[in-house]
Amino acid sequence: MMTDREDGSLYSVIENGVAKIEFGHPASNSFPSVLLDRLAKKFQELSEDPEAKVILLQSEGEKAFCAGASFNELVAINDMQTGKLFFSGFAKVINAMRKCPKLVIARVQGKTVGGGVGLVAACDYAMATEAAAIKLSELSIGIGPFVIAPAVERKMGKAALAELTLGAHEWKNAYWAKEKGLYARVFDNLKELDEEVIFFAEKLASYNPEALLEMKKLLWKGTENWEQLLQENAAISGELVLSDFTKKALEKFKK
Repeated sequence: MMTDREDGSLYSVIENGVAKIEFGHPASNSFPSVLLDRLAKKFQELSEDPEAKVILLQSEGEKAFCAGASFNELVAINDMQTGKLFFSGFAKVINAMRKCPKLVIARVQGKTVGGGVGLVAACDYAMATEAAAIKLSELSIGIGPFVIAPAVERKMGKAALAELTLGAHEWKNAYWAKEKGLYARVFDNLKELDEEVIFFAEKLASYNPEALLEMKKLLWKGTENWEQLLQENAAISGELVLSDFTKKALEKFKK
């Protein structure tokens, strides 16, 4: 069941040490700014919750995992400050995930675009179905995936980042994403994914929490400058979205 709320939905529950976060939006699980803010705060909240041993991130429905940032908000940007604020939404979430002391698992049931790819890359472990193709389409409208690029590069490498970014019109299938390191496992269908992701998350939650914390620190070593870096990258996108090229490109998509 998909939400029909204009600002989207965000629910969380903790069972057997696994804190499940589920987000949703009627526009293919895209993120308006208010929903990104809620997600960042939820990671901060769960960071302090002793009942949450690991975090499982998933989205509503059986189709798209995430269509990235809200297109309606994107086309409405008309000044630099608004642009930077818009693009900093994913920066706040990625940094909240980075600083969260709990390991984060992604359950990816379908196609993922732009900022959604960044979210998966910011997770510590990801499982997907074979329907979970990915695409970074930002260059096609005159901007770039600057905010999420550090997370994608960290998980997949610079060559894969370049292939995704420069091939802005191309979908890469789930097996390509697995080969490049974004997904740890790919399943034939959603039923198999759901069975395995819960089993894996609960098994992980049963391990020594001190060992899990040290592993989290190790996985994110060298990213201490991201608080500033991602905000700087948001400013780049905030400036580019005001360019004549991007304004003309976005006009084609307006209803």
